[in-house]
Amino acid sequence: MAFDSINPATGKLLATFPAWEASELEQALAQVAAATPAWAANPLEQRCALMRKAAQVLRNHRDKLATLITLEMGKLFTEARAEVEKCALACDHYADNGPRYLADELISSDAGKSYVTHQPQGTILAVMPWNFPFWQVFRFAAPTLVAGNTGVLKHASNVPQCALAIEQVFHEAGFPEGAFRTLMIRASQVKGVIEDPRIHAVTLTGSEPAGRQVAATAGAALKKSVLELGGSDPFIVLEDCDLEYTVRQAVASRFLNAGQSCIAAKRFIVVEPVATAFLEKFKAAVESLRPGDPMENGTTLAPMARNDLRDELHQQVSDSIEQGAVAMTGCTLVEGKGAFYRASILDRVAPGVRAYDEELFGPVATVIRANNEDDALEIANSSRFGLGGSIWTADTARGERLARELQSGCCFVNGMVKSDPRLPFGGIKASGYGRELSWQGMHEFVNSKTIWVK
Repeated sequence: MAFDSINPATGKLLATFPAWEASELEQALAQVAAATPAWAANPLEQRCALMRKAAQVLRNHRDKLATLITLEMGKLFTEARAEVEKCALACDHYADNGPRYLADELISSDAGKSYVTHQPQGTILAVMPWNFPFWQVFRFAAPTLVAGNTGVLKHASNVPQCALAIEQVFHEAGFPEGAFRTLMIRASQVKGVIEDPRIHAVTLTGSEPAGRQVAATAGAALKKSVLELGGSDPFIVLEDCDLEYTVRQAVASRFLNAGQSCIAAKRFIVVEPVATAFLEKFKAAVESLRPGDPMENGTTLAPMARNDLRDELHQQVSDSIEQGAVAMTGCTLVEGKGAFYRASILDRVAPGVRAYDEELFGPVATVIRANNEDDALEIANSSRFGLGGSIWTADTARGERLARELQSGCCFVNGMVKSDPRLPFGGIKASGYGRELSWQGMHEFVNSKTIWVK
């Protein structure tokens, strides 16, 4: 088996990389295992200094790395540049805040002295997706490495060049050999890597089925796991919202990265008093999005990452229409080369329709009409997913009250859902468990050890 790097905008094969043989995987795991004790013993200040250098390497090569992201997975070049910059910000954040996040915590007890100290667990395996091929990795790697762990990456098979480029970033920044390695292995080999005694924990961002498999394997091996899985984030539009602003944010939240984001707004739950006005403006804005070469500034809708993903999305849309949803705009493939799908809106989506229950991972907005605020909240919470959500209202106290009642890992009031190194990120229900980012994300992969002294 080989890993093919294919430009989704043109279908052109960019490069091919052979999958590793068992001996190559063993060599990499042995190298990381040998490096782990020394990296953990490295003073925290030195680990932070190297992470600052990684941030500078990212910035020095920003446009080159962004071009690689765009060519390999298809996102708009402007979005790819922003992704690289966000990775650099994450590196800076943990370099600056790592000492505070990892500081001993003094706790009063019956001891003369008692405290909690946070120590690295060892080597952490990251199984990462293609949709944010740099950011998903760095939001794991920055806190994990600063904490004194080593990391190994099994990246998505369609972004092998990004996977290797990330390893090179850490190499250029001066990290020791074995502190971070990319594993060029097949998905079928992941189970064996998790079970390997040299791996101490695993984190995955990906699909619900993949999460269940990783969780089962990690659980059987009694190893910690963190899962960030699918989402079907509600975007609740109330009658008193700022309509113009809400529509602009709705378009950005749904169609960023061609809609291929776990935390994209997917279910637009609109109360009836404002439904007609919202949909009129939303439809006009969506129809103005222009598919094309993602390297060109004038392109506003990127291709999807692969043809098979586009075809799966179209089947979901077609089935939903047969089941009663209304195609307000789009809902068709773009003819010609590339994995393009038209920016689309499905209206009148109701229970029994695929788009009501399933995650649509692409440029399709699902509109569900609600009678009132209570009905909107009930619809939002009826999903098996619980990653993020947003509420749009002129009454921020009202929005904050509803945000507390929304069943999700995060909720934004009058803002699109996003990940931020300063804030914990993760889901509940079928969207996974555990947290990334902030101090909570760093603490997922440390041994919080109690020290008690008489």
